[in-house]
Amino acid sequence: MSSRSPPSPEIPLPDHALETLTSFLRSHRRESGARGFVVALSGGVDSALVGRLAVESVGASRVRGFLLPDREYPEAWRRDVQSFARDLGIELREVSLEPALEGLRPILPAAQDRVQLGNAKARLRMLLLYAFAREGRELVLGTGNKSEILLGYFTKYGDGGCDLLPLGDLYKVQVWKLAELLGIPREIRERPPTAGLWEGQTDEGELGMSYRLLDPILDGLERLEEPEAIARRLGISRASVDAIVERVRLHRHKRNLPPIPKLGWRTVGLDWRD
Repeated sequence: MSSRSPPSPEIPLPDHALETLTSFLRSHRRESGARGFVVALSGGVDSALVGRLAVESVGASRVRGFLLPDREYPEAWRRDVQSFARDLGIELREVSLEPALEGLRPILPAAQDRVQLGNAKARLRMLLLYAFAREGRELVLGTGNKSEILLGYFTKYGDGGCDLLPLGDLYKVQVWKLAELLGIPREIRERPPTAGLWEGQTDEGELGMSYRLLDPILDGLERLEEPEAIARRLGISRASVDAIVERVRLHRHKRNLPPIPKLGWRTVGLDWRD
């Protein structure tokens, strides 16, 4: 397929997706010498799919799930996560974020800012997952997808902090397709996407557009389709496409190493690449 071929609004799931993802996880675990994986199970489709893929790749005995709720975490989600972990056959450990959050609230700048507190929650989860992974000689699996990465819709050094990102080349609409294929429970698949950072928060509400429209825009940009052509094909305004283009541009810093000024013969991230 040409790099400029126009994408379909219905982005297909690659036929080799499952084989590629399980092979990816299996080979990285083996090459790293890690015992297995840890994954935070939130009650959403992304983390459930990552948990399923981990089990498919290395077996349930090498996967540990963690539920890291705060006081606002819905009880129905807790039950779904517990049931899902039982079905996967993996160990599930629940650790509340509340003691740490209570310690942070008095010293955190703008503690009443829900975005600030939401970012703190995400970074606390990352801190805990890495502590647990070190304890068990495991790798931390991230649960972000391609849509979130491109849009910068994640917390830097929070849910963006991980060792492997198995869904990183799947748009959200493709995640839903693979989740259905692998039998992720309907109540998890159909839950409105949310980072769970505050009550009522949803991805699509914050982004201002549904993934079923966002993803074809991003897919068009990936294939080097002109913004005007994307707008015309999808029947939306050029301004809507331009807003996504600008968001992708503004969040480049989340997708790269911090910039380093060049002084040496070879510089990490510039001309010294592993």
